[in-house]
Amino acid sequence: MQFDPAFWTIVSLSLKVASVAILVALPFAIITAWVLARRQFWGHGLLNGIVHLPLVLPPVVTGYLLLITFGRNGPVGGFLFDTFGITLAFTWTGAALAAGIMAFPLMVRAIRLGFDAVDTGLEAAAATLGASPLRVFMTVTLPLIAPGILAGAVLGFAKALGEFGATITFVAAIPGQTQTIPSAIYGLLQVPGQEGAVVTLVVVSIILAMGALIVSEWLSSRMAKRLAA
Repeated sequence: MQFDPAFWTIVSLSLKVASVAILVALPFAIITAWVLARRQFWGHGLLNGIVHLPLVLPPVVTGYLLLITFGRNGPVGGFLFDTFGITLAFTWTGAALAAGIMAFPLMVRAIRLGFDAVDTGLEAAAATLGASPLRVFMTVTLPLIAPGILAGAVLGFAKALGEFGATITFVAAIPGQTQTIPSAIYGLLQVPGQEGAVVTLVVVSIILAMGALIVSEWLSSRMAKRLAA
């Protein structure tokens, strides 16, 4: 399988799943991080716990919860299928959903650090000059937290790229449809004589993950310098 069409299908599908997962989850992560960083309310701790629950739950449990919720017989999945004809279980879009949920807590944590690094006095100054809250957020806050957003997105991308447990439980590992790099490696390990293909996919996975982590670390260091300034 080394560098044949099946190999490139696996790699391109993994990149597509991770990219879509992060693009869809990122706006929600920004809003959630803002709420957790800037608002105090009853249930704040509960919301924080729910957001970070995928980090501590076994991924298979998360995948099972997705299956019973977004499967065709689930409350949300049944509604989507009956109303819009959308199926998530056992599709690549379902894989993106699972990857996005698993990456979501890491994104929120990184973006929340970005909010903590912002000097609220700058926001207050912009507000006193007549800027609306939305304009303050778009023109002052958002540019200042950009490194945190990028760090969260890159870190989330790395997590989504390596997601296995929730994904294989929710969408299985259908070749050409839902088989990502981790599930392909697992499948090849069950077949004698596929050591070369396994090593190739492992190397690709390491390169992609390390690249993402290096970028995330660099962006995090920029945030740390901003906090210390």
